[in-house]
Amino acid sequence: MSKAHVLLKLQNTELDILQVVAAFCSKHGIRWWLDGGTCLGAMRHRGFIPWDDDIDIGMIRSDYDRFCSLAEGGLPEGYSLHTSRNTTGYAAMFAKVYRDGTRFENQEARKASSSMGIFVDIFPYDQLYTDKRLRAKQVRTASIAQKRAYLYHSSSIVVPHKGFLGQLEQIGCSAMHVVERLVSRGACSYQDLFDSCIADSNTGEVSDYCLTLSWPNMAPVSISEIFPLSSAVFEGSEFPVPRMTDKYLTTMYGDWKKIPSPDNRHTHLPLLLDFGDGEVWTAQN
Repeated sequence: MSKAHVLLKLQNTELDILQVVAAFCSKHGIRWWLDGGTCLGAMRHRGFIPWDDDIDIGMIRSDYDRFCSLAEGGLPEGYSLHTSRNTTGYAAMFAKVYRDGTRFENQEARKASSSMGIFVDIFPYDQLYTDKRLRAKQVRTASIAQKRAYLYHSSSIVVPHKGFLGQLEQIGCSAMHVVERLVSRGACSYQDLFDSCIADSNTGEVSDYCLTLSWPNMAPVSISEIFPLSSAVFEGSEFPVPRMTDKYLTTMYGDWKKIPSPDNRHTHLPLLLDFGDGEVWTAQN
């Protein structure tokens, strides 16, 4: 099986999950939008970025919490919701919807003994405090909770550098994994710490700006730039996107209309993909 065939089949499976989530949200009046590289793909390619291998969905916190409550046990047969509170070995502070009967196995999941299906990521966007000190603490604490959760579950973490420096970072991660296992109060304690960062008007004034606290690597965006939602074509179907899509993508990526050079086009296929139909691909193929 060629990598091109595997990528296309993975994208098609994820698109199927996206259609299920879209129908579920429409049925229950839940607002959501194509997020990150999926939104960029819709606006620049009218579908997947050709070398991209995942789908991202964004939801404001109130819709996200309602989605998780309804989707846990409420999705159509063959699909399931997964979070750190209902899935062993799950480290992310955001949800995934799996296609049941499939397998998606990367290095982190293998080390954490976590069995993942092919999935779509669902990111909650949380409002930020107006006060700069409260906001900085909010973002910092959420980031620490997410990093510690990954270190607790796996000794193998994707590090930012390669070569000798990357090897040192991996050694450090392995050491911190041992520490987290010794000092942790349990896997859900990281989700509790993360949830404590959700803005509360009793703590301070809550701004109109929001951020994916589990991945706070972009500038905040205004809720008024997201709602009311617009729409864009993605792989032949219309899906919601942020109202001010150009500004939203510029905040994330800068000049998002520019096609990156071949050296900067990255496909991150996992170690193993089982499509649930008898077709299995491993990285050795």
